[in-house]
Order: sequence, then structure tokens, then C-alpha cells
Amino acid sequence: MADLLPLAGTAVGVFLLAALAQAVTGFGAALVAVPLLALVVDPVTAVVAATMAGLVLTAGSWRRERVHVDGAKARRLALAGVLGMPLGLVALALADEHTLSLLIGGALLVLVGLLSFGVRLPEGSATTWTAGVVSGGLLTSTGMNGPPLVLALQGLEPRRYRATLQAVFCGQDVVAVTVFVALGHVSATALLLTAAGVLGLPLGWAVGDRVFRRVPAERFRPVVLGGLTVIAVLMLAGAS
Repeated sequence: MADLLPLAGTAVGVFLLAALAQAVTGFGAALVAVPLLALVVDPVTAVVAATMAGLVLTAGSWRRERVHVDGAKARRLALAGVLGMPLGLVALALADEHTLSLLIGGALLVLVGLLSFGVRLPEGSATTWTAGVVSGGLLTSTGMNGPPLVLALQGLEPRRYRATLQAVFCGQDVVAVTVFVALGHVSATALLLTAAGVLGLPLGWAVGDRVFRRVPAERFRPVVLGGLTVIAVLMLAGAS
């Protein structure tokens, strides 16, 4: 029991930061939670715990902001994500712990680079479906499905953009968690991390929502992306 208390405390802090980032940027929860958790537990447990806690976070935020959701885009992206999930599950099943750590760290570094340079995707259904499929594959392999969705939704105004992201995340997370349970990936440690982490979500979102309302996202975004870069480098160094 004594060994579990520090782990639970770590989870509270990690998901507090994750919810704060999500509230401000619309997408940062998994990018913060998965790499930080992977520093203290195995990568599969980190991915599963982040996805389960993410479902709690996105379900609540989607419910609060559902009037701002772009329903058509949210449905297409969520469905496309489900189509891409089997690819991620194969990677999760076949990769060993070392390879999965490198995959998560490398994917985080690439995704942060795309977001840092403001890469924009062309408008259209092909972009929407491709981004959705890629996000689904990333969700079930690394837990980090946000960046492709961010790139696909950049044309929306901030409130609509954040609300639509939460709706897509929630839809994809429901399916991913169901699959993780069915495949036996939900361990006792993952449940502990999720239960403890959920305690940090309300405070993190409340603080982040205040920042979102008062501080332009452009001013906070570099801080988030810079922190994620440091996390990615630490993960890659630890896995080398």
C-alpha cells in the first residue's frame, strides 16, 4: 500500500496538469499525461490510464460545451478514428516496452513540431477522414490522438474548436476504452492511476478554463509546446 501512495499522488498531479493544458489548448491532456506516466509505469499502462481518465475529462467538458460543437465534423472525425484504431492496437500488441517508449517519445516530438510550425491541412472531406483515421491509430498505440484533429479543425473559432475537439475525443475514447477492457489491457495499476488522476481533473480544468477565457491561446501555447518537447526528449533519453 505504501508503494501505491506515491504513484497515486503522481497521477493526481499529472492529470491536474493534463486537464489544465486541455482546457487552454483544447487538446493537451494526452500529450501531457502519457509521456509523464510512462516515466513511472510501463507504456501500455500509461496509454490505457491516460485514455480512461481522458474519457472522464472529455465527457464532462463535451457535456458542458455541447452547444458549441460542430456536429457534422465531430461525427466524421469520431467515426474515422474508430476505423484507424485496429492499426494502433496491432502496434500496441507487437511492440515491446522499449520500442513503445521510443514510439511515444518520437511521436510526441514529431507532433509537437507540426503544431509549433503551424502546419495547416487543406479543407475537405478527404482531410477530415485522413486526420480521423490517423488519430484513431495514434490513440490506441500512443494515447495521443489530438494533433491530427487539431490540424483538421484549425479553421473553427476558439470556443467552437475546443468544444468540437472534446466531442471527438469523447467519442473515440469510449470505443478505445471498451476495446482495452475487452483485450485485457486494463490492469490494477491502470485503474489506480485513473481513479487517482480523476481527482486532479476538476481543478486542472477550472484553472485552465480561467486562462482560456482571459489569456489568448497564442500566449500560452508556446509554454505548453515547450514543456511537451522537454518531456519527449526525457522519454527518448530514458528509452535509449
